[in-house]
Amino acid sequence: MESMGKLLLLFIVSLCLVALLNVLYKYWWIPHRIQLIMNSQGISGPPYAFIHGNSKEIVRMQEEALSKPMGLTHDIFPRVMPHVHSWINKYGKNYLSFNGVRAQLQITEPQLVKEMLRNSEKTFPKMKPTYFFDKILGNGLAASESEKWTKHRKLANHAFNGETLKNMTAAVVASVETMLQKWKGEEDKEMEVFKEFKVLASEVISRTAFGSSYLEGEKIFEMLTKLILMASRNLFLAKIPIVSEFWKSADEIEADRVEKMIRETVMKIIRKREEKADNSRNDFLGLLINAYRDPDEKTRLSIQDLVDECKTFYFAGSETTNSLLAWTMLLLAIHTDWQDRARAEVMEFFGTRNPDSEGIAKLKTITMIINETLRLYPPANTTPRKLERQVRLGKLILPAYLELDVRFLALHHDPDLWGDDVHLFKPERFLQGIAKATKYNPAAFLPFGLGPRSCVGMSFAMTVTKIAISMILQRYSFTLSPTYVHSPISRLTIIPQHGIQLLFHPLHGDA
Repeated sequence: MESMGKLLLLFIVSLCLVALLNVLYKYWWIPHRIQLIMNSQGISGPPYAFIHGNSKEIVRMQEEALSKPMGLTHDIFPRVMPHVHSWINKYGKNYLSFNGVRAQLQITEPQLVKEMLRNSEKTFPKMKPTYFFDKILGNGLAASESEKWTKHRKLANHAFNGETLKNMTAAVVASVETMLQKWKGEEDKEMEVFKEFKVLASEVISRTAFGSSYLEGEKIFEMLTKLILMASRNLFLAKIPIVSEFWKSADEIEADRVEKMIRETVMKIIRKREEKADNSRNDFLGLLINAYRDPDEKTRLSIQDLVDECKTFYFAGSETTNSLLAWTMLLLAIHTDWQDRARAEVMEFFGTRNPDSEGIAKLKTITMIINETLRLYPPANTTPRKLERQVRLGKLILPAYLELDVRFLALHHDPDLWGDDVHLFKPERFLQGIAKATKYNPAAFLPFGLGPRSCVGMSFAMTVTKIAISMILQRYSFTLSPTYVHSPISRLTIIPQHGIQLLFHPLHGDA
């Protein structure tokens, strides 16, 4: 009996020793090994702290940046990403930092960015989403890889190609008209447009991609917003070794519940479409359902694939469009000379009639304004990759387990790329197109990414924004409200913390 007790004790001690060695290997040896490898190649950064990495310091710097009032300036990099801004200045354009135990090489050297993003996914694959991002996107187009990504990308390309976008114009115009109808009687009163455009963007993506109204998609958007908030507050939260593998936090439990509710709501929309036998529609949902029913196993989507793609496009389609619309309106409210120029262009092409696809394609001034908005306030923040093996990037030899991160905001606000007036709103930069504006350096301007994994919804977001801005300019002039507080923050996309308050003045008596 005594020997059995000793064996049991020995077994428990052995298990504890194995667990301890595993923790030391994962939380001490790998981070320090990567740090040594990168330091030997001239890449430095803030030192790694056991378990927490640099997370505590990042959170402190963010809280400090957000606690200070900000003037009405477009120099938003120090506030939105204070840690990245500070460490680029201290350690250089490429530096190593740690989000908890995860080693991350931050890259803002354009040549390396271009090489990474234009390379095949086998060399620099997309990083597996963290727990909360997985709840938002699942294994949809934004996260999938290899053959699955190729199959899903073809569907998305088909749903958002040039001809399809032309056919969407009437639905987008109808959504904007609904919004403007609600604005009647609110003239010369303060209006918070970020909330207005959130509803509009959600309505447009629901109507054009899923053949449903905003009311049907409203629950999905509300639940995705909850998940975004949870993802943001857990972004730099270090995991406790061993314990975190067997214990879920309150946010993780809630995220599971919300994800289940999103799935149930999406399935209701799918079933409703199938009951109507309306799968001949060429919108995104119709294409997904047809792929789900495909008799060929190689091209067929699973039900989980279908749900994940719906979540991805509800999220990406609405968040990107909402962000772009809101910041464009803010910039036009501040820079009324450009607002006047944009309105003159709209009146030249459309007069007082609704925009059409042919005219939208010719709006040069508004395109310049939108591109400059995307430069100063890019919707996306990053495009992370994870190395599964040792690879070469430029002259650097990168070890396995290293993550690569490109901060678009750093490139867009780099005076070496854009000049000393980098923080000024100057749409004329894009007078001769993006290539000349970036001096033929494509990595200088990345609002929708670069290479094969660039955002498939880019043209969709641009088209919706042009239509909405044109229709507003036809009816109103607008200025910044005295109550507006400039406070851009990062919540997966860059958003105004306290909204955007504008004053609208009708141009015609019947506006």
